[in-house]
Amino acid sequence: MNLMKKLIATLVLLPGLALAAEGGFPLDKAPDHTKDLAALQNGAKLFVNYCLNCHSASSLRYNKLQDLGLTEEQIKTNLLFTSDKVGSMMTIAMTAKDAKEWFGAAPPDLSVIARAKASSAGSGPDWLYTYLRTYYKDDTRATGWNNLTYPNVAMPHVLWELQGTRAAKFVDEKDPHDASKVIHKFAGFEQITPGTLTALEYDKSVADLVSFMTWMAEPAQNTRKRLGAWVLMFLGVFIVITWRLNASYWKDIK
Repeated sequence: MNLMKKLIATLVLLPGLALAAEGGFPLDKAPDHTKDLAALQNGAKLFVNYCLNCHSASSLRYNKLQDLGLTEEQIKTNLLFTSDKVGSMMTIAMTAKDAKEWFGAAPPDLSVIARAKASSAGSGPDWLYTYLRTYYKDDTRATGWNNLTYPNVAMPHVLWELQGTRAAKFVDEKDPHDASKVIHKFAGFEQITPGTLTALEYDKSVADLVSFMTWMAEPAQNTRKRLGAWVLMFLGVFIVITWRLNASYWKDIK
């Protein structure tokens, strides 16, 4: 019951955030690595190291990661915190009360974030992929960071060591629909300090992380899609058999 309440609360809070992308910064198409076990394993590692400190994923147990080709020993050694067990849910020690006091709002549970962020602007993975790649340095913000996909976001850039520090460049242009107005238009990023990854490596890592979060939202999705194809084939054959059987029953009736 508590798990259901958490999921409902997440779905209530997050759709409002998706509106930031609608009519705003265009979303990039997220690469789909959900069938690549190595990519999903890397995404799981990134999720545990960079996301699970503040965000929980309370609908998923650590031992479910065995579906990604990881052994129980690998999960224990590389992905578990000291107090967690392999059969435990992916929760965090920080309470909602403390989180609200420290950050102003409790960070949402990420169990179904890849599905909850879908909007008319793009899919949930598209939003996450763009969001994690559009952070820039902004000293006017309390965290020191801002984001083009979700302006004035409260979350800092947790992956900045990987991507490095970037500044966003903006130019003022006349509104093509109203010459009396000026549009503050994004004109690209400027790399201030390098990260531990190249731009291509960072994009690949983000794609792996987003693919893991997509898998996490529905671990059985690949099985469902695979079985769905067989079900459609069976129905197609069954329709042909039914059609011919019907013709056989009525062939002597004029």
